[in-house]
Amino acid sequence: MEPVDLALCLAIDVSASVDYDEFGLMVGGLAEAFRTPDIAAACAAGPRGAVAVAALFWSVGAELAVPWMRIDGPAAAALLAETLELAPRLPMPGATALGEGMAAGLALLARCPAEATRLALDVSGDGRSNRGREPGPVRDIAMAAGITINGLAVLNEEPDLLEHYAAEVIGGPGSFAMACPDYPAFAAAMREKLRREIGGLLLAGGDRLFLTVGCPMV
Repeated sequence: MEPVDLALCLAIDVSASVDYDEFGLMVGGLAEAFRTPDIAAACAAGPRGAVAVAALFWSVGAELAVPWMRIDGPAAAALLAETLELAPRLPMPGATALGEGMAAGLALLARCPAEATRLALDVSGDGRSNRGREPGPVRDIAMAAGITINGLAVLNEEPDLLEHYAAEVIGGPGSFAMACPDYPAFAAAMREKLRREIGGLLLAGGDRLFLTVGCPMV
């Protein structure tokens, strides 16, 4: 794969707290985001003209949902969206092993077949970690490697989840956490998140940003 401006791993919660309707809204929201013209354009707007994207689903374990794809415009973004929608829901619903999902995402980034200017892990979910390794030490490993972890917290199960993501999940250059109130709002939130991640609308240095979609920054 030719070099890219960004290698982006999407790490998506499929634990038992995410029912099948919510899973459909989440994956459909991601697909809708990549079909949005400005997201597809952002993928091709950097010096190298493309980003690499892969996705995994995580619960107690983690499974590859979409292998690495080079996204350099609308056609490739549309193919990624279709591949996301067709991905089976694996692993089966279980505990929320957030740290394990993050570790799997970092391992997937390490296997990216393209040289990338930036590396980012995009974590989305609706609950705190309740199984396996804690997310904080995994976040620290990512930061030491220069990898940015950003988070999207869905607040339908845990209204204070954004604070947990801010404290234990996100880290690295320009990292940020966002929240949306429920799964119907996921698509709009993910579009905004991808604009920041892919478009490079990140804060400089180690500064971090926390906000809720439709609300002031916190």
